Amino acid sequence: MIIGGFLAYRYLFQPSPEKQVLLLSTTTSTFDTGLLDYLVPAFQKNYDVEVRILSKGTGESIEIAKRGDADLVLVHARALEEAFVSEGYGVHRVGVMYNDFIIIGPTEDPAGISGTTNATYAFQMILKAGRGGSATFISRADKSGTHVKELTIWSSVSVNPSNRTFAWYLEAGAGMGTVLRMTNEKKAYTLTDRATWLTFKDQLTNLAVMT
Repeated sequence: MIIGGFLAYRYLFQPSPEKQVLLLSTTTSTFDTGLLDYLVPAFQKNYDVEVRILSKGTGESIEIAKRGDADLVLVHARALEEAFVSEGYGVHRVGVMYNDFIIIGPTEDPAGISGTTNATYAFQMILKAGRGGSATFISRADKSGTHVKELTIWSSVSVNPSNRTFAWYLEAGAGMGTVLRMTNEKKAYTLTDRATWLTFKDQLTNLAVMT
C-alpha cells in the first residue's frame, strides 16, 4: 500500500521577489509519524519556500486540493490518487514511499486472532466476538486511506458496518493518533498503518499487534 501519491497540480517554483508559500495537504498518519518535522525544514532551506501543512484524512486532503486550497497532496489511497489525476485535478502522481497496514487489539485478544496472517479471517473473528459482546472495533470513519482499506476488508466478508447497526463497532471520525488512543483506552481492535503504530506504541500499553 503506497502511503504517498505526491500529486502536484500547481507549480510554484518560479522566480518571484517574495518567498513563496507551498500548501501541502497530507494525512494524519503521515503527520503523526514526525517525518515531516525532519523533511520540511531541509526542503524549505533548499528551495527558499515556506511550507504550510494541512493534516487531514486522505479523502479530505484530496477534496482540499480539488478546491484549489493545496498545491501538493501526500496521501495513501492509490485509487483515489489516480482518480484525482485522471479527472484533471492533478498533473502527476509519484509513489514516494510505502507503508503497510496492521490490525492491533487488546493483549487479552478476545477474538483470538493473534498471529493470523489473513486480514479477512481476522475481521470475521472480530465480527463474531463483537456480536458475542466480547470485542469492540474502532473505525476511523473519516474517509482516510486507512478507513477505505478497512471498509474494503469488511466488504470482503459481506459486512457493511456502522455504529447504527452494530453496538460493537464505534466510528471515531478522527485521525489515526486519536483512534489509537481510543483503542487503547477501550481495549478494542482497529486497523492502523504500521508507521503510526510505531510512533505511538510505547503509549499503548493495553494493545499489541495481532496481524
